[in-house]
Amino acid sequence: MAMAKKTGSYNSDINVTPMVDVMLVLLIIFMVITPMLQKGVNVDLAKTKNPIAMEDADKEDAVLVAVERDGKIYFDTQQVSASELTAKVQDKLSSRTDKKIYIKADGRAHYGAVVEVVDDVRAAGVDQVGLLTEQITKPGAGGAVPPATATGAAPGGGQ
Repeated sequence: MAMAKKTGSYNSDINVTPMVDVMLVLLIIFMVITPMLQKGVNVDLAKTKNPIAMEDADKEDAVLVAVERDGKIYFDTQQVSASELTAKVQDKLSSRTDKKIYIKADGRAHYGAVVEVVDDVRAAGVDQVGLLTEQITKPGAGGAVPPATATGAAPGGGQ
């Protein structure tokens, strides 16, 4: 009885299971981390057709004031009353040369509440106030639009 020589065969199929596992883990990590990257309080911003981009609003040291739909005011992530806002802004900006604040107002917030916040911020000695908005996206538009662009008031309260 002769022994047959066994020839080695290689499996050349691609095993995608480890790749799918890694991709799912990365997806979960990004889903958890992305909401943490947003600075300040999350509000539904007003929508505009032609916003002016203000990249400084995304910087780490940008000062944000948020006005929610029900009139609550947040300085960064801390809820404050309208009477406390001017003092908090003055304290925050006292050592800065660039006195610029960005206001994120909910699109359904009362106009009077937003105007009051702008007045309180201007009373604190702020040079420039930026009003953050979102761009209106057309249905069926192929290009993605950045989620948060900004329009702003000129120095001195113009526009």
